[in-house]
Amino acid sequence: MVNRERNTRLLETLKLPENSVCADCGLPEPDWASCKVGVFICLQCSGVHRNFTESGKVKSIRLDNWEDERLVQFMIGNGNLKAKKKYEAFVPPFYYRPHARDCDVLKEQWIRAKYQREEFMSNKATIHTTAHREGFLYKRGRDSKGFQERKFVLSRSEGVLKYYTKDNGKGPKGIIPIQSLNVTFQGEKIRHQHGLEITYMKDSQTRNIFVYHDSGEEIVAWYNALRAARFHYLKTTYPQASEAELIPKITRNYSKVGYMEKTGPKQKEAFKKRWFNLDSGGRKLLYYKNPLDAFETGGIFIGSKERGYTVKEGLPQGMKGNNWDCGIIIGTPAREFVLTCENVKEQREWLDVLRDVLSQPMTKEDIMEEANFRRKHPK
Repeated sequence: MVNRERNTRLLETLKLPENSVCADCGLPEPDWASCKVGVFICLQCSGVHRNFTESGKVKSIRLDNWEDERLVQFMIGNGNLKAKKKYEAFVPPFYYRPHARDCDVLKEQWIRAKYQREEFMSNKATIHTTAHREGFLYKRGRDSKGFQERKFVLSRSEGVLKYYTKDNGKGPKGIIPIQSLNVTFQGEKIRHQHGLEITYMKDSQTRNIFVYHDSGEEIVAWYNALRAARFHYLKTTYPQASEAELIPKITRNYSKVGYMEKTGPKQKEAFKKRWFNLDSGGRKLLYYKNPLDAFETGGIFIGSKERGYTVKEGLPQGMKGNNWDCGIIIGTPAREFVLTCENVKEQREWLDVLRDVLSQPMTKEDIMEEANFRRKHPK
């Protein structure tokens, strides 16, 4: 006779620190389990596990009956820590480990790479070490709204990502230096769940290109290949720096994106709606007429309090915009930028992330970038 209460109590004893977060995305208090791998996972990650025909049954800790004592003993004998040692025996330092708030394709491909394709077990470690990658991605035209198939070639030794309009032996249409490259998933903005935004410096401005691939596995492979090239560049440029110092600099996700309205430097101009990207790591708030513009309309460097930067809520006295009760004033040594948000919730979120940047002390690199930014973005 199966003792369900006993098995439930045994499962409760597995709430060890290593099992207190999802094995795949880190979400706290996971209440699902993979009975094939022996890990505790969250609801969203359990859906990916459930799609693996070879992964066996996924069960809820709270809702399902654990009548098979062998499954209980299997979970007791495994757990997140043991699975991590086995399935993550070799994860390259540049490979992006997704978090709970990351997009679905990153989390899905991370799970599939670990358990289904077993890419990070030691005998398959070389799969991510290639210095060259080429293939076809759909790229949005600079001056058109359509996406066209383009050939992309990544050369780590040359330190560039090239793309071609036609595979006819002619030179590349574009050359993107790895030195200033950043890449982030922007599926919602691009309106394709596998959409990437690649940015780099061109003619003293931030150039944006938007690409996607129909295959989730392929687009995540490109994403991590670009991160590998960036990591190689950083290691070569800063040989004394540790991996822990370099990894956060490989690529950066935007802290927040969205629409706000802004007025001009005289604070008498009409408020105009603009799309904003906040790159906290680069201390830049760039704005665009449209989310998919190739170049920014302008930008604001977000320095530190010690260097005279401020962020305040509200609007200057006597000023009213379209959303006058949701204003933000960003003060720089050169001028004040006056913005309004769509609602109070958006205002609070923008204030929180901007103040977080403001509270961070500036490094020597930040000070150099501040000077460059002022030259590129005059008053």
